[in-house]
Amino acid sequence: MKPVKWGVLGAANFAREHMARAIHAAEGAELYALATSDPEKAKGFQAFCPGLKVHASYEALLSDPEVEALYIPLPNHLHIDWSLKALAAGKHVLCEKPIALRAGEIDPLIAARDRSGLFATEAFMIVQHPQWQRAREWLEAGEIGQLRHVDAQFSFCLADTGNIRNRPETGGGSLPDIGVYTFGSARWVTGAEPVNLRSQIRRENGVEVFAQVAGVMEGRGHRFSYASMTSMRLYNRQCVTFQGDKGMIRLEGGPFNANVNDLAEVELHRNGNAVLVERFPGVNQYVLQVQAFGRHIRDGAPYAWTLEDARASQMMIDMAYDHAEEFAL
Repeated sequence: MKPVKWGVLGAANFAREHMARAIHAAEGAELYALATSDPEKAKGFQAFCPGLKVHASYEALLSDPEVEALYIPLPNHLHIDWSLKALAAGKHVLCEKPIALRAGEIDPLIAARDRSGLFATEAFMIVQHPQWQRAREWLEAGEIGQLRHVDAQFSFCLADTGNIRNRPETGGGSLPDIGVYTFGSARWVTGAEPVNLRSQIRRENGVEVFAQVAGVMEGRGHRFSYASMTSMRLYNRQCVTFQGDKGMIRLEGGPFNANVNDLAEVELHRNGNAVLVERFPGVNQYVLQVQAFGRHIRDGAPYAWTLEDARASQMMIDMAYDHAEEFAL
């Protein structure tokens, strides 16, 4: 496969530490260009990719005829605008999550994707990881019987008030930042969508920093209760369970940041206290994401996460906010 030439729109820390490195390491991909007006930030990327071309503006990167695909790691409130600009410039788009702040904002992007014939999607990388694929396979194979309940927890402590996650004007909040994982993983594994949701949220300085969400989800032959907790003010925790009447699937330790917080693994618990554990050391879901993206735009291979999937997860976030009771500690 001819390598896809990638450009990175902005020198975000996450791009430098994870996604740009993944593009550089992925088969069928070439980390070709970066857009940043700060030469010092560019040095962090050039340290592992010395031949990287640096553009001083986002517009210059969009105008580069060699760049085929753009990775967009900008703050949340800029995702839709720059994704639209990238499509208009003839580039495929992989944009960080959440790709929008409300579900309706994604509709113009879907329309632009369809008009252009290009590919655009949200960087929901966990669907490329074999631990999540195994969870979905086990559920579909009936290994835990009838699914009755899904529980998802994701928290970390971020005290820096200047961070974009803690600023309302940049689309901050725990649900946009990590609720996309607790909601999206449940939706992707089960194929179900929320029937109803209620939430309790806590805000600091206008930003939601804690959300406890509960409701019912239904789809693909399942109807089950759902509960999740996300927070940017609690100690690190990542855990998801899919509980049936004959068994349970559990991903714990660091399922959303696989092999970063902890070893990637998934457990199948069955009657008689039998536990099957599958571990996936050394699997980089960011690299897998880039390679799957490349195969899709080169050969039309199926891709596991679409803008329609992103819109459905954003609808769930919208529902949680729209049916929220606020409280203070």
